[in-house]
Amino acid sequence: MLDLWYENAVVYCLDVETFRDGDGDGIGDFAGLVDGLDHLERLGVNCLWLNPFYPSPNRDNGYDISDFYGVDPRHGSLGDFVAFMHAARDRGMRVIVDLVVNHTSVDHPWFRSARASVDSPYRDWYVWKEEEPEDKGEGIVFPGEQTEVWTFDDEAQAWYLHRFYRHQADLNVANPAVREEIQRVMGFWLELGVSGFRVDAVPFLIEHKGLTDIPDGREDPYLLLSEMQDFLRWRRSEAILLAEANVAYGKAPEFFDGGERMQLVFDFIGNQAIWLALARNSAAPIVEAFERRPPPSIEGRWASFLRNHDELSLDKLSENEREEVYAAFGPEESMQIYARGLRRRLAPMLGGDPERLELVFSLLFALPGTPVIWYGDEIGLGENLALDERNAVRCPMQWTPEPGAGFSSADPETFVRALAAGEDFAPAAVNAAGQWAHRGSLLNRVRDLVALRRAAAEIGRGETERLAAGNDLLVLRSSWRDTTTLTLHNFTGDDLDWRVEGVSGPLHAHLASRSADARDDGESVGPGDTLTIPARGYRWLRSVR
Repeated sequence: MLDLWYENAVVYCLDVETFRDGDGDGIGDFAGLVDGLDHLERLGVNCLWLNPFYPSPNRDNGYDISDFYGVDPRHGSLGDFVAFMHAARDRGMRVIVDLVVNHTSVDHPWFRSARASVDSPYRDWYVWKEEEPEDKGEGIVFPGEQTEVWTFDDEAQAWYLHRFYRHQADLNVANPAVREEIQRVMGFWLELGVSGFRVDAVPFLIEHKGLTDIPDGREDPYLLLSEMQDFLRWRRSEAILLAEANVAYGKAPEFFDGGERMQLVFDFIGNQAIWLALARNSAAPIVEAFERRPPPSIEGRWASFLRNHDELSLDKLSENEREEVYAAFGPEESMQIYARGLRRRLAPMLGGDPERLELVFSLLFALPGTPVIWYGDEIGLGENLALDERNAVRCPMQWTPEPGAGFSSADPETFVRALAAGEDFAPAAVNAAGQWAHRGSLLNRVRDLVALRRAAAEIGRGETERLAAGNDLLVLRSSWRDTTTLTLHNFTGDDLDWRVEGVSGPLHAHLASRSADARDDGESVGPGDTLTIPARGYRWLRSVR
C-alpha cells in the first residue's frame, strides 16, 4: 500500500536565499535555514518545499539553472544540504525540491556545447530552427518583459526556443537522452533524502512546441509525466510530484490520471476565486469554483494556496472580474504585472487587517486538499514594490525587531534583497520573535490552525461537501471514518446566523475567530441549533467522540 502522507501534510515554501543567513554575508544559506527550523517545527508544518538553490547565474531567482547536481556556493555546499536534510528529518519534516527541467540557463555546459557545434552531443538537447520562425512573438509568458520566444544565437547561427526569458533555453523533452537525464536528476536528489518534487511549469514542460521530428511513441505529451511517476515509484514509492499547472479544470484530469502522473496539482482557479470573493465580500466565487472543480483521483489531491513566490495570477478571471480584484487589492499600476496579475504579498493586500488575514488562513486549511504556505505569510510579512517584477514578494524573512530583521548580521544595505517597505511592515512592526511572545498574534493563530488541520485528517483524506448557505457564507462538511468537521466562513461585513444541518450528532466548537471566542468557546451544538458567525469571521466544529 502506498504511503499517502501528503493527504495530511501542511507544506511550507521558502527560498533559501531570503530565509536566513548563517555566515553573515547577507545571503540566505543552508546553515541559516537549519537555525530557522525551530520556528517551523513550532509552527507545526511537516513538509518543506525549497525554491531552487542550485548553481545559477541568478538572473531569474535561481530558476535559470547551470548545474542540476549541486548547491550554489552562495548557499553552502552539498554537505550543508545533507546536514539540513538530517536536521529536518529529526524534526519529522519531509522536504520536496523544485524540479526545473523545461529549460536551462544559457550558461549551462550543455547549452554552451550545443551552441558551439552542430556535431555536439547536446545540440539536439535544445530546440533550434535554422530559419527565422514566423511565430517568434507568439506565446509570450511575460508581457512587457519579453518580445519573442525565439532568439538568434550568433555562435550557433540558429534560433533557439525559450518560452521564458531569453537566458533560459528550452530543453527538447522529446529527446530520449533528455528524458533519461531528467530521471538521473530526480534519482540524485532522491538519494539525498528528498520526498519529491514540485515540478515547474508543467504545461510548458510537456509541450512539443517548435519540434518537427518527434520520436515514435513520444507523440503523447503526457507520457513524460507518466515516465517520471514510474521512475519515482521505482526509486522511492512514497515520493510525490506536485505540479505547477495553471490549467482549466477540464484539463486537470490529464495531469492527475488517477495518480499515475501527478499526486498534487496546484488549484490556480480556486486561488483566483478566493481573491474575487474577498473583493466582493461574498463566498459566491468560491462556491462556483468549488462546484466546478473535478475530483482529483484516489491518490491525487489539489494543493491550495493564498500566495506563492510568483505573481498572483488572475488570468482565469474575466476582464471585468480581474478589474474588480485590481481595484480592491492593486489599484496602482506598480502593483500589477504582466497584464494578468498582482505582485503583492498577502498581508499588504489585506491592509494588515488581522480579521481578514485570519479568515483567509482558516479558509486555506478548511479547503479539501493539501495547504501550501508561502514563507513569511504566517507573520504578515510585507513587500517591496521598488524591487523588479516578482521580486517584490521575495523580501528577506523578518525574525527580530532589529534593523537587519535578524535575517543576517551583515549591513542591511548589502542584503541579497531589500527588506519589506513601509513603517507598518518594517522589522520593528512585523517579526517572528515578537509574535511568538504575543498569544493573540497572527503567528500563534496560524499555529493553532495548522495544529487543527493536521488533527482533522478528514479534510485531507475524506469527502468534503458544501452545505447550502447562500452566497455570503461558505459552509463545508468534511467526513472520514467516524469523524466530521464543519467549517463556516463569513465573507461579509455583517454577522450571519446559520441553522446547523447536515450532521447527525453534536459538534464541539474547536476554533473560532477572535470576535466569537468570548461567547462561544467550548460550546457544543447539534442539528437545529443556530450559530452566529461574526463579520469576516470563521468557526470550526468537529464531532464529539
